[in-house]
Amino acid sequence: MTKTGSIHFEISERKILLRIIDLCVVLITLQLIGSIFDLAYFKINTDHWLYSIVLAVYLFFFANVFELYDLQKASRINSSLRSVCYTAALTSLAYLLTPFITPILPDNRLQILYFVMTITGSLMLWRAVYIKLFASSRFYKRIIIVADATDALDIAESLQAADPNYQIDGYINTDTSIEMGYDDRLTVLSMEEAMEKLSTQSVSEIVIASSNSEGITPEIYSWLIELVENGFSVREYTQVYEEMTDRVPVTFTGKDFYRYFPFARSNQNQLYRVYHRTFDVVAGVVGLVLGLLFLPFVLIGNAIANRGPLFYTQIRVGRNRKPFKIIKYRTMKLDAEVDGAQFTVKRDVRVTGFGKFLRITRLDEFPQFYNILKGEMSVIGPRPERPVFVKTLTEKIPFYETRHIVKPGLTGWAQVKANYGDSYEDHLKKLQYDLFYIKKRSVFLDIRILVKTLSTVIFLKGQ
Repeated sequence: MTKTGSIHFEISERKILLRIIDLCVVLITLQLIGSIFDLAYFKINTDHWLYSIVLAVYLFFFANVFELYDLQKASRINSSLRSVCYTAALTSLAYLLTPFITPILPDNRLQILYFVMTITGSLMLWRAVYIKLFASSRFYKRIIIVADATDALDIAESLQAADPNYQIDGYINTDTSIEMGYDDRLTVLSMEEAMEKLSTQSVSEIVIASSNSEGITPEIYSWLIELVENGFSVREYTQVYEEMTDRVPVTFTGKDFYRYFPFARSNQNQLYRVYHRTFDVVAGVVGLVLGLLFLPFVLIGNAIANRGPLFYTQIRVGRNRKPFKIIKYRTMKLDAEVDGAQFTVKRDVRVTGFGKFLRITRLDEFPQFYNILKGEMSVIGPRPERPVFVKTLTEKIPFYETRHIVKPGLTGWAQVKANYGDSYEDHLKKLQYDLFYIKKRSVFLDIRILVKTLSTVIFLKGQ
């Protein structure tokens, strides 16, 4: 049996493809339009290579801010084209207004309009082609799962929810105590049927998702080795899930979580710790200065709309479960918790009108830069919760306490990736993102979080 030919782009490959072709399309179109219509401002040649670098930096920055490389959104025409318009407009504006390292503005101001239209039009055309071709079924990745019958459907649905370009062709049952037949949603396969699909239907990957180690029999193990030898991809479910979702599947790892999760990796990296604290101190000072600039406006708004104390403090759980007192601008009514502690919910009636404005603009968070300077919080990390909620969530959600091995943050991976919610499933999803950050945290991931936080503020996603 040999690996059949198939074309599929992995998630990382699609993101790289989008970035490379975004830049190539813009640069080539600008050069082409500039040459045809003799527009000097458009021409980027060997004498002005710095212009291309500056344009690329702006393009990639704003494309990340407006989520052009979010594959779910990149596959939908409306969200993709809207993001293209924002990205093209701000990329053009930043490029036009940067002195010395970009061309001098042309005497004919119409060239500026043509410049913006060219960037916007070229990106729109390319993204439409991407949606039509690369996000179509012809590039779906077809896989077979090796899993227990009781878990197979949930695993298949989790993969397809994370990446619609995954097509599950069936699964091999590793729980011999359960006999499963055909299901409209997912088909159980024998090894012979799986081999037939691998040989004739361009199935290109096997995902091992069995929680029962005894279910991987010597026969199945030998078959998997043979697949690897013949060029097929055989990967473990948690690896695939993390790559696709940027989350740690805590409910799947179960009792093996502590072996699977490297608790101390980044905590032992002294260079990263120095960088992290240095960044926190600098950001804390800058944040407090900006907070002082906004303070008169907040004072007026609070006096008119909130009519009560400007600040409020609350006990939260920090690193190593040590409690600390967080400080924020008050956004709720004075009697918000007359009936006891409650989770904040979407469209919470306890939030005042001005408080809602403070939340969606994130102005209510500025006093926390004081907590950051004191070392109780970091700019980036899991959001700190109140002790009463930590107790409740720890009882309901496995490994919830793990998030306390790092400092809580002003913003975090869960805040920029997960939608707001107050259900058990919402908190579990946020925990998965928090654990992914703890496991993978690095300078690069911190930068991604900061850029996505900027996107959250711009689109007024705060609560």
